[in-house]
Order: sequence, then structure tokens, then C-alpha cells
Amino acid sequence: MPRPFPRPKLRSTAAVFTTLSALAATSLISGPSVAEPFSAEPCALTRTQAHHSEGLDTWNAAYPRPTRTLDAVMVFLSFPDATPRTTPDELAADHFPATSRFFERASYGRFALRPHPLRNWIRMPQPSTAYAIQRDWSAAHRAAYLRDALSVADGRVDFSQYDIVYLVADPDAPGVDSDATKVVNLDVPLRADGTDIRRVVTVFEQHPPDRLVLAHETGHVFDLPDLYHRPVDGKGDWDTYVGDWDLMGSQFGLAPDLFAWHKWKLGWLEPRQVACVQGSARLTLEPLGAGGPARGGAGFGMGRGTKLAVVRTGADTALAFEARGPVGNDTATCREGILVYRVHAGSPSGGGPIQVIDAHPHTDACWQASVYPPLADAPVDLGESFTVPGEGVRVEVEGRTASGQWTVRIAAAG
Repeated sequence: MPRPFPRPKLRSTAAVFTTLSALAATSLISGPSVAEPFSAEPCALTRTQAHHSEGLDTWNAAYPRPTRTLDAVMVFLSFPDATPRTTPDELAADHFPATSRFFERASYGRFALRPHPLRNWIRMPQPSTAYAIQRDWSAAHRAAYLRDALSVADGRVDFSQYDIVYLVADPDAPGVDSDATKVVNLDVPLRADGTDIRRVVTVFEQHPPDRLVLAHETGHVFDLPDLYHRPVDGKGDWDTYVGDWDLMGSQFGLAPDLFAWHKWKLGWLEPRQVACVQGSARLTLEPLGAGGPARGGAGFGMGRGTKLAVVRTGADTALAFEARGPVGNDTATCREGILVYRVHAGSPSGGGPIQVIDAHPHTDACWQASVYPPLADAPVDLGESFTVPGEGVRVEVEGRTASGQWTVRIAAAG
């Protein structure tokens, strides 16, 4: 589910209906325990039963793995109580090619998201207000919406041809709430055209939409968690965990590239690009965003160096170190340097599975643009050293190479 806007500054219809009857009871799941071997690296945390666990020793096979080209269908839904003021082509252009380009850069060209938007509206049988669409949507209304959407799309879409399903609602219909965009996980997969549909992205975005919102939701399709902190009363800061530093924290962030930990999880980093530090080590970290498509799309530059250093701190916890700077998806970053964060494989989506550690806790930066200025200057800069509170792990940023890489020394406790 996307963050609210920050402060100003099927063809088998019978199977669809049968499965959706169970959806009303429960719709969010942690996913099956089916796994594919992924990494034997000693710093790779074990995947737990937490929803969207940050453990990455195995890949949860219930989710499509974005290490190849994946095809996504966009189905555009209108309602009897509104005449669309936009076209499917306009709404598709709101999200693509921006979403595909984000993932192309983030994956260093290892993954391509290929959209297949329908060209015409498909009309829902009920008025938009009948579905009571809202951020905390009731299971019954959500089930009714999916049942009707997949029913009217049946015969128009061969779902067996697609890896991802986007259901895009008319943004101007009176019952559509732009804060309700989310991924719906199904307790029992829908069956259509001989394929299982385990999750659907329901898009209720305004036109034009929030920045990178579809990339955020697509991250959930790849088993990535929400990294923001949702206040109990809905008031206050949402970005206290990771600030600007990952798309899954905020799609409005100044440096929204995915953490190196996430790129490791998704299969975009090779084993040699992850350094597991035991004791102490001096190493060179390549900026996280380096290695994306070259300007004009002519190949890729750097992107094969070490991207991530990890210190294991417990059975399901670790410290991660990566270099962040104004390159790739992070061109608008507020500060550059070595970003340090904690990873907890046992914490669920929305429960702080990753938390950025502020190397400058008494200062902040970029108040006019940052989603959370106290963390905007979190990285350890050139010539600085920082000891992680409570861990006894020290990082020293010793220098920069001519190509922009960062030379660091990490000394772990014990």
C-alpha cells in the first residue's frame, strides 16, 4: 500500500467466484513456505514466516522472481455512475515507461517489466460507490470488487500470458479513493486460463498519480515489505524507519533506489558483490546506483563491484553498509556517503524490518524536499567514522577512488 502524500513543501469465471468466497474471510497471508535455494552466504539471514520477511537464504516461490522479463496486463475499469474523463492510454502513460525504467536502473538491466495495457475501458456492473473503496478496505467489499472486475475482464484477457495483474480504476469516479491503491494477496489463488493468480494490484490513483506509486506496489509483488511506520492514529511522521532511502519506505523519497539488501534478495547482485564481514575488513564499495543504463540506453556502466557489506549480529539480524550518492535512481539525493541500516528477518512488513541508523543524530537536512529530514543526512561521509550504537561495530570512510568508489574499513565486535 502506498504512503499518503507527504506534508506540503480470467476466463474460468466459476473458479473466480468460488475462490473469492474465501477471500472475504481473510485476504492477507505471509505466503506459502515453498522455497527455492538462493544463497549460502553466512550473512544471508534465514527467511522467516513474517509477512514479506527480509530473510534471503531462500526465495519464496509463491512470488515471481524479477530476474527475467515479466509481463504485466493493465485492465482499465469504468463504472455506471461516472463517464471517464481520461483514456486508458493516458493512464498507462502515467505509470509507464517510468515504472519500467526505475526497475531497469535498480536491477542494472537484469530485470525488465513489460506492460500490456488494454486500449479500452471495461465497465463494472455496480456504481463505484457500491464498493466502499478506502485505504482500510473491508474484506467483503474488496472481494466484491475483485469478483466483479475479474468477471467482466473474463473473455477479454488471457491471464495465462501475464505474470502481474494491474486493475486500474477510473480515477474520476465518485467512489474511488486514491489512498486505497494496494496489492491484494489471496488466501487461495484464483484460477483463470489454467494459471494461478495469487495477488492483484488494485490501482485507484488520481491523474496524474503519486510519484513512483506503481513501482512501490510492484515491489510487494516481488515479496518486498513496507518500510514505513504507520502511526496508530494516522497522524505524525510515517518515515522514521528509513526516511528517503528506499522506495518501499516512501515513493516520494529523494533517494528511492532499493536498498542493496533488497537487490541481493531479488537476485540482482552476484555473490561476489556482497562482502560478509567477520572481524574486520577494508573494502571498496561501489555506489548503489552505479551500473544502470547509460544515457541514451546504450548499455551499462559500472555495476559489477562490491555493493553491500554485511555484519551478522544475531540469528535473524544483521547490519548492512552501502554507498549512496547522486547516481541512477538516486540523482536527487540529499547527502552521500556510507549508509548503515539494521535488518531484522523476523519483523513483518510495516513492523520495521529495516531501520536506517543515523550517523548524525543531532542534525538534519533538506527540509524543503526530504520526507524525513532527521534521516536525510544519515550517511557516514568522507573522512568520518561512526560506531553503531549498541553493536560495537565501527565504520571508517577512508577515501574515494578516481571512479567514485568509497574505501571503507569496518571493524566488527569480537
